[in-house]
Amino acid sequence: MQATAMAEEAFTQLAEALQSLGMATETDADSGVCEYLAWFGMDVDGEADEARRRAQLTAAMLLAGLDAADFTLATLEQHGWETAWQKDWKAMPVGERLWVRPSFCEAPVDGRLDIVLDPGMAFGTGTHPTTRLCLEAVERICLKQPPATLLDMGAGSGLLAIAALKLGAASALAVDMEQDSVDACQANAVINGVELDVLLADTPPRQQFDLVVANILAAPLVWMATELSACVADHLILSGLLTTQVDDVCAAYTAEGLVEVRRDSLEEWASVELVRR
Repeated sequence: MQATAMAEEAFTQLAEALQSLGMATETDADSGVCEYLAWFGMDVDGEADEARRRAQLTAAMLLAGLDAADFTLATLEQHGWETAWQKDWKAMPVGERLWVRPSFCEAPVDGRLDIVLDPGMAFGTGTHPTTRLCLEAVERICLKQPPATLLDMGAGSGLLAIAALKLGAASALAVDMEQDSVDACQANAVINGVELDVLLADTPPRQQFDLVVANILAAPLVWMATELSACVADHLILSGLLTTQVDDVCAAYTAEGLVEVRRDSLEEWASVELVRR
């Protein structure tokens, strides 16, 4: 997928929503025009998968208010696209205690908690500002008092749930609507030596958790406000939001009886913490 004449944050949101394998930018040396690229895996039935991707892209564009003329979608021969993200992903410290890295990068040397990820086809390496904001919020809450139960809604690679478990959470449930993400969560839990329950679903479970984390997109967060709020026994962390979207998303959750207690931002992105009083 290639896009021109649009904001980087809008393209990133679309790529996340469509479970991109990775993203990159290319700038024309003569014109200075920047193009944003995202790539995806293909199923055995390539034509059917491409048709599905086009339908997903059209729906996501309509939600974002974008013009289809800004995009092209092409099928490419296999040249290691599944691992193309590796060239730009480095090990990194997050917050006070976390160290997030792919398996091919170095382990921490300063005593930080080592979190090793192989996202495969799932989104979530920790490099995006919204994921970093969520990680910092999860760490802050866990260092104060590790939750007995945690829900990671829209879990992707399972990074947030795994981090919470390594920070002392007693149990965690990762929920995602994509089978690739469920597979990645299970694989990453094994890599990190933690027990993580994983569920393939597109709606929140009907039970309460001490800490609920949802790093998705603004529109889905608003749609599921009633169901997700019902899961919150204590804390809720929401992200995947542009700073301009926080007020509308928070309004949907405060209407369900939750109270906003904190906002954080990084670049153009934001996270918000709410509690049940």
